Amino acid sequence: MPKSSRSARRDQIGPARPYATARIKEGSTTKKSSVHGSNLIAPNTGIGQHFLKNPAVVTSIIQKAGVMPTDVVLEIGPGTGNMTVPLLQKSKSVIALEFDPRMVREVLKRVQKTPEERKLQIIQGDAIQTKWPFFDLCVANIPYQISSAIVFKLLAHRPMFRCAVLMVQEEFALRLSARPGEALYCRLSVNTQLLAKVDQLLKVGKNNFRPPPKVESRVVRIELKNPPPPVNFVEWDGMIRLLFNRKNKTLRSVLFTKATLRLLEENRRTLRSLEGQTDTEEKVQDILERILGQPSYKDKRAKNLDLDDFLHLLAEFHREGIHFTS
Repeated sequence: MPKSSRSARRDQIGPARPYATARIKEGSTTKKSSVHGSNLIAPNTGIGQHFLKNPAVVTSIIQKAGVMPTDVVLEIGPGTGNMTVPLLQKSKSVIALEFDPRMVREVLKRVQKTPEERKLQIIQGDAIQTKWPFFDLCVANIPYQISSAIVFKLLAHRPMFRCAVLMVQEEFALRLSARPGEALYCRLSVNTQLLAKVDQLLKVGKNNFRPPPKVESRVVRIELKNPPPPVNFVEWDGMIRLLFNRKNKTLRSVLFTKATLRLLEENRRTLRSLEGQTDTEEKVQDILERILGQPSYKDKRAKNLDLDDFLHLLAEFHREGIHFTS
């Protein structure tokens, strides 16, 4: 898969600017690219670069994204621009976020002196560290190493966008939409499905890339729920992270470790103090026994609970003064 997972400072193209418009310095030694310029540049597989070379796949992705002439599109990792150019032709504008300066030069070169030149803006930097601008759609062929971080950043992005269409590793794609009881069901599944609707769009074989990656890929569509659920996500994720740390154990086994009981007791004491309440004699352990002894949760495991189960469980904890962040 594409681009880099490394953190790095944002290099600038041009004097004192955090982005490059679709222009390139005269006298550049970069070769003129073909329609699919990936044939001229060697991919850096050390940072996860695998160029999507099949134009039919590119066309399918853009069609499934539903790009409209009024859309501002954020493309994460444009590479040599094989998807950037048709995106520019379909949209109002494209903001391309790219880590590799070689790719920046190639994309700029490909649109130079074309009608699409004025519609392109490139931000050179790390996709995780860079603040994303406003966009209507996100289209991305992202590195396996940072897929999870990109998805969580998309889920938290405001203002809301219409949808994101992402090319990711097949197993990662299946985790996004995995259901309770399935082997791939995990924290990523629960958190993504809490905040968004996920559709599996397209399976993409290894031979559609140069060089072929070691695993198959899939294209998924992520559409944020609007309005978002009325849940404190930090608190929610604190519980989900803890329960899925040992998803095959019962809820009681996970929560009754000494470290967890100590953490929950400290959180409760801190929050009661901040609210001006006096501490109670009832121990966290007794409260957990009361909640987890209910038929809905007795002997249950995180891997078998659905969204509603987790929402009800978090509400039960809060009702009894149990919190997963202080």
